[in-house]
Amino acid sequence: MASTSSSASPQPAPWKSSFLEHMGQMDSPEFVFSSLHPAPKGGPTDYLPRARYCVFRGFWAELPENKHNDAPKNEQIYESELPTFTTDVRMAKLFEVFSSSSGHAKDESQSQGSGGGGPCEAVWWVKGDTMTQWRMKGEAFVVAPDIEGEGEQSKESSGVRTVKSELGSRMRVVKEDGKEQWSWKKEVTGHFGNMSPGMRGSFKAPPPGQPVDKPYDDQNLKLGEKVTGLDDEVARANFRVVVIKPEEVESLDLSDPVKARRQVYKFDQLSGTWLHEETWP
Repeated sequence: MASTSSSASPQPAPWKSSFLEHMGQMDSPEFVFSSLHPAPKGGPTDYLPRARYCVFRGFWAELPENKHNDAPKNEQIYESELPTFTTDVRMAKLFEVFSSSSGHAKDESQSQGSGGGGPCEAVWWVKGDTMTQWRMKGEAFVVAPDIEGEGEQSKESSGVRTVKSELGSRMRVVKEDGKEQWSWKKEVTGHFGNMSPGMRGSFKAPPPGQPVDKPYDDQNLKLGEKVTGLDDEVARANFRVVVIKPEEVESLDLSDPVKARRQVYKFDQLSGTWLHEETWP
């Protein structure tokens, strides 16, 4: 059964169609994801910026069609303006979105499940004739295997409740019939199924940052593994979906230097609408 926020449904974002059109023009919809890493103790600041390339995997609750994906899928019950990407729980960015959140996780043991909410930015650069930069500022949340439990595991953690509340507040119902059957867990499985066997196998690689000349305990972890099914325990345990909850979206159109403009959209919590302003670059 779905569990989402009971707040008023947000209105469709006016920037969404242009954004998706531009994503379709890219060979691969890669973007730079920036988060905050805890700074060394005693330094002049608490956090340091970190950035890396990720791949846009569609909007949350709008799983892209993939004829090779055999995973069970949710019906199109919701839509959103919440960009997603996938990653490994062992990557530093996962701990960063927990440690910089209001929960202030102190170590990696506190970033294994769903939760997070740390500040982030995402930037796309669309080349060719489009020449447009998209920038999103907001918070990042992690959807982990604990998002839906069964039996003794059915009690929700504070992280799960946070994710369902924060993301649910931006999920818009488009079909009432079947809403109670929509599953967070099924959505995560769908994202796993949308990946190639080689990408699924990457979640069985040796621990990131492990020196190559030092042995590690789990000999089942190795590079180049391919996972063809959906039930590999090791790969699924390390697999995560990260969902960006944008509060501000900018598009900077540089296709015509004389008519260059920046479109700025800010989400208004009270009205559930996006406020728009056009500015000089």
